[in-house]
Amino acid sequence: MSILIKPVITEKATKLSEAANCFTFVVKRKANKVEIKKAVEAAYGVSVEKVRTINVRPDRSQRFTKTGMVTSKTNAVKKAMVQLAEGEVIDFYNNNN
Repeated sequence: MSILIKPVITEKATKLSEAANCFTFVVKRKANKVEIKKAVEAAYGVSVEKVRTINVRPDRSQRFTKTGMVTSKTNAVKKAMVQLAEGEVIDFYNNNN
């Protein structure tokens, strides 16, 4: 079971990777910073300097329909922002891993 679920490729994450060499991943909710660091180094062959994590709460919504009140909820996820060493880069588009 891999700790890394998928990379986050949004405008904000891409801008952060270009400016600060910091890449964002969605990771398993039980993973800690040491496990995330080892997983990124093993998967992409880079050296990691710093790992920051954030638990994203689920969004809840309610709407009124013809059949009554409908409630919904998104899943809670954990994101990890990984700071790489100077001169190293991860290319998500041309990587064959």
